[in-house]
Amino acid sequence: MRLLIVSNRLPMTMIQAEGQLHFQKSAGGLVSGLSSFLESLPQALSKVENYIWVGSPGLDVDACQKEEISKRLHDECHAHPVWVSQQLMDRFYNGFCNKIIWPLFHYFPSLTALEEDLWNDYNAVNEAFCEAVLQVAKDDDIVWVHDYHLFCLPLMLKKKKPSLKIGFFLHIPFPSFEMFRLLPKTWCVKILNGILGADLVGFHTYDYTQYFIRCCLRILGLDHNMGKLVLEDRLVLVDTFPMGIDYQRYYEAAKSAGVIEEAKKIRHTLGVEKIVLSIDRLDYTKGIFQRLKGFEKFLEDCPQWRGKTVLLLILVPSRIAVDQYQHMKDQIDQTIGLINGKFGQMAWNPINYQYRFVDFETLVALYSLSDVALVTPLRDGMNLVAKEYVASRQNQDGVLILSEMAGSAHELGEAVTINPNIHAEIAAALPVALEMPAQEQKSRMLSMQARLKQYNVIRWADDFLQKLDEVHKEQIEFNAKMLGPLSIKHLVSKFQVARHRLLFFDYDGTMVPFNRIPSQSKPSKDLLSILERLSTKPETKVVIISGRDRQTMESWFGKLPLNFVAEHGTWTKKQGESWQQIKPLRNDWKAQILPILQMASARLPGAFVEEKEFSLAWHYRGAHAELASIRNKELLDNLVHLTATIDLQVLIGHKVIEIRNAGVSKGMAALQFVEEKHDFILAIGDDYTDEELFKALPISSYSIRVGRVPTFASFNLANHTEVLSLLEDLAAVDPSTQIRSLANTG
Repeated sequence: MRLLIVSNRLPMTMIQAEGQLHFQKSAGGLVSGLSSFLESLPQALSKVENYIWVGSPGLDVDACQKEEISKRLHDECHAHPVWVSQQLMDRFYNGFCNKIIWPLFHYFPSLTALEEDLWNDYNAVNEAFCEAVLQVAKDDDIVWVHDYHLFCLPLMLKKKKPSLKIGFFLHIPFPSFEMFRLLPKTWCVKILNGILGADLVGFHTYDYTQYFIRCCLRILGLDHNMGKLVLEDRLVLVDTFPMGIDYQRYYEAAKSAGVIEEAKKIRHTLGVEKIVLSIDRLDYTKGIFQRLKGFEKFLEDCPQWRGKTVLLLILVPSRIAVDQYQHMKDQIDQTIGLINGKFGQMAWNPINYQYRFVDFETLVALYSLSDVALVTPLRDGMNLVAKEYVASRQNQDGVLILSEMAGSAHELGEAVTINPNIHAEIAAALPVALEMPAQEQKSRMLSMQARLKQYNVIRWADDFLQKLDEVHKEQIEFNAKMLGPLSIKHLVSKFQVARHRLLFFDYDGTMVPFNRIPSQSKPSKDLLSILERLSTKPETKVVIISGRDRQTMESWFGKLPLNFVAEHGTWTKKQGESWQQIKPLRNDWKAQILPILQMASARLPGAFVEEKEFSLAWHYRGAHAELASIRNKELLDNLVHLTATIDLQVLIGHKVIEIRNAGVSKGMAALQFVEEKHDFILAIGDDYTDEELFKALPISSYSIRVGRVPTFASFNLANHTEVLSLLEDLAAVDPSTQIRSLANTG
């Protein structure tokens, strides 16, 4: 099994020096984490045997060099480049990604620039990635797409190569609906649909997972069942996978001679009793300014710690080409100068500030020597710095102060958690951490280390890929019942040779799409033509079996030679006969139930009650999706409790709740039309009321459930369009051809 990892950048960057191109390992948690997983492949549980990493090489080159570089990347690095012009890549990365998605998804809407041109650039780069992936992808490959740069890519790939198993993982927060909806509606729809091109969608925390699912409900109208969303063409799972780190790498490095020696040098240079470490990329989401103000208040409130502790603040340069980041750095520099000027002494400055890149050995040394790690992002997808600090504590000492806004806060519950927006909380947490007894430090650190050791980055990647495989198997099970071309051909041939045919068709959701206003779902001329051609074939009986009332069915189909079942089995009408009740029924119960449904409608704008002779239906298709999911559960609870001692039945349909007399069903009504002579029976329906029909028919019948859902039916079709296509095939059959053939044979 081969894995294609797709990310904005390759794990190595091209560097041009003295006329020569060199490959240099890229920085970042994604590269570090996935590289550790790829190195572990022989022992991995996911059975990946080989891989290719697809991404931008970070440098534009002449056309004549691209072929040579592509070959080198393939041979030396298991990599395949995506060639995009430097100008377009700058507009894509520094434009849409970092002027729109990054600030908005981190809850900084005021920094978001909604420019249509940037959206077009974003889509163009996603298209370029799609082409690059398809150049190397094989039918049975796994494609794992990473992060916010490539929201549109999964659907692009799925459309062009449906056989691919595609996973998508977002490494930054997914925002709440109220934040996400600030994007133009067309962007929202395309981003959500783009992500749902994947078979498995992963997030770091349960909150982000729920925010995404909620946006799918509110914007796309897609509800879920335990994180599973059923699309027209397949099933998609949305789940939570908190990313780990290469725990053993940090733990072992912390006891290496080089790291120990480096830690001693730094501690000796700083020359204080306690060291508080702060290390981050330069970014407004990291809460660096808030951290400084919190440390300033700590020095004001706890003068006893002046001269005894230092904040070792290291900022790693990031997005230096963006003016906003340069302005932020200037503000941080100024604030540090003011604090050092205010509290500094001849031999001591409260903040030791460095603006530079840090190599791995120095990083682990910093983690090892620091008594406290101060990690205060205002919003963060995961924050691996917190995990790396914990993993590097060889002696199980030290204290982690962690923002509750970081994704890792859900796993590192033993940390001292703070709200980074409140300077006083940061100030109050520092003396707690600095004065924490050694035994308590050890107890907390041991718990966190055990958790990180068990769920490391290799386990994270394995879990994701194994879950993707499980989803794929479930899709295969669904697809096994999908009525494909060969099965349709077989069904049509059986229909043609049959001597006596009986056809049951549900209406809404089966032959026509659902409509927010049921009265507007009138049959088209094409549908009426199909039904007329079917019902006028020799020895062919067509039954429209629906939840519709009999008056509506008469007005829409009364001119055709059809048979009817109305109100889910309450009424039946055979061709040429009058309407008959399936059994004596009462409707005096409606006076008790109707006010409850009307009250529910009043509490849910867009919902309404449809009154039939012997049933009531509460429709909520036109209502606010999320509120409707709450209100319909409330109503169901009330109705189930109320009807427990009454001879009534509560039915749940597509965006409708219906109450009818018990003992009435489509299955019972259908049996009135079934005769021994029928050697071909077909039933098609789209909801669980049709399951009663499928179960009641002879085992030799053909039954089809519309939608990709578990069913008692023999087959599934994806939607009403496929149903109409099948009915058109049946309507086109000339039974007399087979009759003449049989007669000649005889």
